Amino acid sequence: MVICESAQYMALTDKIIPLILAFNEEPNLRRTLSRLTWAKEVLVVDSFSTDATLDICRSFPNVRVLQRVFDTAAQQDNFGLANVGSKWVLSMDADYVLSDELLAEIKAMEDEPPFDGYFIPFRYCVFGKPLRSTILPPRCSLYRREKATYFDDGHTQRVRIDGTTSSLKNPIHHDDRKSLSRWLKSQDRYTEREVEKLLRTPHAELGLNDRLRTMKWVAPPLVFFYTLFVRGNVLDGWHGWYYALQRTLAESLLSLRLTEVQRLQDSVSDSGDDASNATSRFVNPT
Repeated sequence: MVICESAQYMALTDKIIPLILAFNEEPNLRRTLSRLTWAKEVLVVDSFSTDATLDICRSFPNVRVLQRVFDTAAQQDNFGLANVGSKWVLSMDADYVLSDELLAEIKAMEDEPPFDGYFIPFRYCVFGKPLRSTILPPRCSLYRREKATYFDDGHTQRVRIDGTTSSLKNPIHHDDRKSLSRWLKSQDRYTEREVEKLLRTPHAELGLNDRLRTMKWVAPPLVFFYTLFVRGNVLDGWHGWYYALQRTLAESLLSLRLTEVQRLQDSVSDSGDDASNATSRFVNPT
């Protein structure tokens, strides 16, 4: 039995290379990489970190680092895919931690899985404690390399799979332990891209969540109520309240920026100037 499990384990490591995007991930990366020691290689695409990120990478013998100046998350991932030599890719962020159950599920997969991509659910963690629920949707994180292409979607990136997909049962833990000030700076950048997406996408093409966001002050209280009471995070104690307040603050920042940009656009229109490029100028004036 032990020999059989070992053979399956080695077959898995021959087929999968985890791909991680990183920039100044010292608070998170060691936990993430420590759960990937089974992989023959882990590829980290680093955006020229200035903290101990590269030192952490060098402490793991199976980690290979490539550096690229960041433009968009999709371009970073596509660059990574072009430099991965494996048949399968496990797409990770630097604050993703594989659960024991998910790792066992991946190890138990067939040598030639019947699908081209697999969606994996998330469990959000607050200061290391997994919450009972999250508003994060499952992400297609395990896929055949040649079937995958990334595209930008607001502040984040999504993968397009040219083939069939299915879902795994067990979660990735999203365990970001960077400081609150760092989180706030990230949210400020994220809202720029999200507002541009909301204003440039025809309303009929927006999903329900984004349509609610265009209503501005509707989204934050809805997120607060939904997170605490519909998803049940009120049962997680102060960790659940922290998560609800964090998500409400993120939606509030988006509403504020959306209001600001729309007011500035209105002022351009009232002055008679050409407002066709106003969205980009106001969202990211530099």
